[in-house]
Amino acid sequence: MRPTPSRALAVLAAGLLATAAAGCGGGTTSGGGNGDPKTLTYWASNQGTDLAADRKVLDPELAKFEKQTGIKVKLEVVPWTDLLNRILAATTSGQGPDVLNIGNTWSASLQATGGLLPFDSAAMAEVGGAQRFVPAALAAAGAKGRDPAAVPLYSLAYGLYYNKKMFADANLEPPGTWRELIDAGRELTKDGRYGIAIEGASIPENVHQAFTLGQMYGADFFAPDGRPQFATPQAVAAVKSYVDLLGKEKIAAPGNAEYSANQSLNDFATGKAAMLLWQATTSGLTNLGMKPGDWGVVPTPRPSPAPPGGRNITSMVAGINIAVFKSTGNREGALKFVKFMTGDEEQKILNRAYGSLPSVVSAQSDPAFDTADLKVFKGVLATSAAPLPQVPQESQFETAVGTAMKELFADAAAGRPITEAKVRERLAAAQQQMGG
Repeated sequence: MRPTPSRALAVLAAGLLATAAAGCGGGTTSGGGNGDPKTLTYWASNQGTDLAADRKVLDPELAKFEKQTGIKVKLEVVPWTDLLNRILAATTSGQGPDVLNIGNTWSASLQATGGLLPFDSAAMAEVGGAQRFVPAALAAAGAKGRDPAAVPLYSLAYGLYYNKKMFADANLEPPGTWRELIDAGRELTKDGRYGIAIEGASIPENVHQAFTLGQMYGADFFAPDGRPQFATPQAVAAVKSYVDLLGKEKIAAPGNAEYSANQSLNDFATGKAAMLLWQATTSGLTNLGMKPGDWGVVPTPRPSPAPPGGRNITSMVAGINIAVFKSTGNREGALKFVKFMTGDEEQKILNRAYGSLPSVVSAQSDPAFDTADLKVFKGVLATSAAPLPQVPQESQFETAVGTAMKELFADAAAGRPITEAKVRERLAAAQQQMGG
C-alpha cells in the first residue's frame, strides 16, 4: 500500500518543528526556476509501491507538460519519512522546490510557516478556480478564513471494508451501526480469526479514527479560540469506543496493539480478520492477493442512537495537496504546472494509477471511479467527510493524541482495564503537552 500523508508523523519526532527551525532535516535543493522560466523543480510524495513506481507514473506526464509548455520539470520523489522534515527545513532556509506535494493534514501547519504561496483569488483563477475542486478536499487546504495554502491533488476517505465470504458464511449483513459492527465482530472472532484488524501503534491511524468517532460523538479537539481540549466527555467516549474493540470487546487481536506498518491491511487481505477501517486501497488489497469481488465497503458505522450533539461524519478528509513555494523564481510556470496536474485529464490518469479519487469534481464522473467501493468513498467525501482541525498545531495534535491512544492500546493488550477515567487521564496529559 502506498503510504498516506500523515503516516509520516508516526516516524517523526515530536520535536520536529524545533528541528526544522534549526535548519535540520533532509537535504534541500536550490529553488528551481530562479532566473530560468523554462525549468521547475517538483517534490512529489511517494504514492506508489516504491520511488521507481512513482517515476514510472509521473515521468510520461511531466514530458507531456514540457511538450505543451516548453517548461522542463526536474522531479524528485520524496519518501513520506523524509518529506515533512525537508519541507520544514526548506521553509526556514528559503531553498526548496518550486512545486511540492504535502499531506493535506499538514496544510495549516505549513501555512503558518509563511513558506507557501497563498492561493488568493488571483492564483486560484490561474489554476481554474476554486469551484472545480471537491469542497471537502479544498476545506483541508488551510485554516478557515484564510486563502488556501495549496489545492487538492489526490483525494481519499475512510470506510469499513468487510470480507464478503466470511460475512456470507456467517449469514451476516455489513454493519450499519457501531453496535452491529461489534456484534458481527464477536460472531466472526473464532478459530484464530478476528472480527476486525486495527493499527494500534500507528499514531496517524489512531488520530484519524479518534477524530472521525469524535465527530460522531460531537467532540471538538480545539476550542474556537484554538485552545486544545482533548479530554472532553465526547472525546473520551469516542476514543474509548475505538480502544474497546481490542480491550473490552476482544474482537481485535491483542497483537494489533503493536501494528503500525499496514499489518492490519495484510491481516484483512489474508483472511485473519473480517473487517478493516481503512482508506480507499484497491491496489493495496490486490497486491496482497485479493480480487475486487472479495471485499465490500460501507461507510464507517455510527453510534445508534446518535449521541447528543453528534455529527453526520463518517471519515476525515484524507489526501494529498499540491503547493507552490513562495520563494519560487518561476511563479507563472509553477501555477501552470499546478493547473496541469489538477486538470481533468491528469486527474483521471494519476488517480487511476494510484487508486485514489480525483479532487476535481468533473473528473470524478469518469467510469474508472464508478467501481462499487469507489462509489462509496465518493459519497463519503461528498456528504459525510470533514477535515482534521486546520490549526497550526495540527501535527503536534496528531503526535500527542496518537501516542496517548497507542499507550491505551498497549494497556488493553496487556489485560489492563480501559476505564473512562484512564482515557480521560491520558488525553488530559496529551493536552498538557500542547500547553493546554
